Amino acid sequence: MTATTDGSAGAVGPRAAAASKTNDTGATGAPGAPGPDGTAPAAGPVPDGTAPGALGLDGTAVRAVERAVEHLLARQDPAGWWKGDLETNVTMDAEDLLLRQFLGILDADTTRAAALHIRRGQGEDGAWATFYGGPGELSATVEAYVALRLAGDPPEAPHMARASAWVRARGGIAATRVFTRIWLALFGWWRWEDLPELPPELIFLPKWFPLNIYDFGCWARQTIVPLTVVSAKRPVRPAPFPLDELHTDPARPNPPRPLAPATGWDGIFQRLDKALHVYHRFAPRGLRRTAMNVAARWIVERQENDGCWGGIQPPAVYSVIALHLLGYDLGHPVMRAGLESLDRFAVWREDGSRMIEACQSPVWDTCLATIALADAGLRPDHPALVKAVDWMLDEEITRTGDWAVRRPGLPPGGWAFEFHNDNYPDIDDTAEVLLALRRVEHPDPARVEAAVARGARWTLGMQSRNGAWGAFDADNTSAFPNKLPFCDFGEVIDPPSADVTAHVVEMLAYEGMADDPRARRGIEWLLAEQEPNGAWFGRWGVNHVYGTGSVLPALAAAGLPASHPAIRRAVAWLATVQNDDGGWGEDLRSYKEEEWVGRGPSTASQTAWALIALLAAGERDSEPVRRGVAWLAESQREDGSWDEPHFTGTGFPWDFSINYHLYRQVFPLTALGRYVHGDPAPRKAD
Repeated sequence: MTATTDGSAGAVGPRAAAASKTNDTGATGAPGAPGPDGTAPAAGPVPDGTAPGALGLDGTAVRAVERAVEHLLARQDPAGWWKGDLETNVTMDAEDLLLRQFLGILDADTTRAAALHIRRGQGEDGAWATFYGGPGELSATVEAYVALRLAGDPPEAPHMARASAWVRARGGIAATRVFTRIWLALFGWWRWEDLPELPPELIFLPKWFPLNIYDFGCWARQTIVPLTVVSAKRPVRPAPFPLDELHTDPARPNPPRPLAPATGWDGIFQRLDKALHVYHRFAPRGLRRTAMNVAARWIVERQENDGCWGGIQPPAVYSVIALHLLGYDLGHPVMRAGLESLDRFAVWREDGSRMIEACQSPVWDTCLATIALADAGLRPDHPALVKAVDWMLDEEITRTGDWAVRRPGLPPGGWAFEFHNDNYPDIDDTAEVLLALRRVEHPDPARVEAAVARGARWTLGMQSRNGAWGAFDADNTSAFPNKLPFCDFGEVIDPPSADVTAHVVEMLAYEGMADDPRARRGIEWLLAEQEPNGAWFGRWGVNHVYGTGSVLPALAAAGLPASHPAIRRAVAWLATVQNDDGGWGEDLRSYKEEEWVGRGPSTASQTAWALIALLAAGERDSEPVRRGVAWLAESQREDGSWDEPHFTGTGFPWDFSINYHLYRQVFPLTALGRYVHGDPAPRKAD
């Protein structure tokens, strides 16, 4: 049974049925695939120095696959995992210095190394952007400037004068985001009274009440709870220098602004904030003390085994500050472990600079690398793949976390993004890990089957009411959190997205569940979410190219034919946005400006996403695919890698952008591998 043209799903369709053939060396696919050791071609090696044009496109693609496989295998950790650097923006580095200044532990070596990294990111106009090639961003520029002042850069230095002039021209500190002004308030550079109020009594709101902490996405929840303590305590450390040069008028640093009309949500929440400021002055001391103690217990209970919180830097930073304000000294085991975890987010470069990762992505990188290598023809029992599966199986989370608030009684079973984040496994990682596990012949198939069964059961149980899936929670869709004046730093809820839903549907199809009513609801939701231009919005990757690159393989795996109208519209859209050089690219500005949708310099990862989508749609011999494959092969470096300074990952659309340094390796290899060998057919144990 296959899918009908009206979008209803049938059993696993053409992709799963078209299992690639195996040659007598044990490598799958066409001659020239990587052989048993993963580095040498299985047949017909390509002579070194052969000009790409002399090989033809297929031969060129085979050679590119061989190089990329060798490069990726060499990057595997002895424990079995892969992890590329996770680059964001200089606010991570600036806030790390400010934290250490606040705690009194800032040292000269750390300051010097961080300043070297921060200075390097300044644009010619004096500002700092939040992604490569992007426009200057006010809050990032203010935080970078303050960090450089901590490092001893004088305000009259040319690069500092350019920065402060740029800041003043855009409204000064008063126009920055709330988080920036909180950091400045810690040193008296901003008044706490001029910040939105966030009372710790929020922790008492029942789970059914609007604006309870579980109405926030997990990343926001973990940040807001400690910040309620900071907001209540309102600490001020002595400022090491003034920042008058960052105000448009130092005599009136925060000029009054008119309230929005009380008839709209903005006006309502602004007036609620004013009421909360009054409450701050009269809050019963016993109630407030109890609320802060409950918040502290909530924070400590969610500290991971490695000392971090949620595997991400912002909650860890604010948790350390909050607990310190509540009397936890720096020698306390909780504090010591927290600070040590933050040190592990530091990437030290050969030039002596130091970059702070906002997060680390080993599970995500490892499952994507496993998929890439398997789809590139590495034999399914290759030691590198088996070792990766061993590591992923050890990372399975079998305890309940905050997701159980919305899904009580659901048995656990899933994977997180990071090394340690047992409170918050995520649906996207879990789906991709299951797809990776199915590509490997493991010596203990029963163990793999049990883990897959738990992961699939948990994923199905996390489906939202609308039939789709979010990243961390089910039905995390309240409209109220985004209305709070405090929440101006990016997305604070976790609604379902097309890319996560697509990965789940693809996984369910390969588990033989394309006909399951829950999978069919996911497919129906995806078809309804297609944009008028034929693309899908990308929540966790940039942007419509990522969304479309996620959805088309899922629809094909679920059995929708290549002739389905939704697939044809998506194929046509991808053809229209292909760059003249044959690649694809999409700028972060596509999240805000329509003219950037599907437009931007060609990148390796985005070209790969487009190719993965087109290959799934049966377009292997089309001109767009041939041009895209040629671009990937021609842009590959001699060592088998690709260069990609552009940010193609998304934390919060527009507000927080990510350059996953392994994306440029795993996705091109996946695309080229599927071009050479055909679409994969993940194996299921008998």
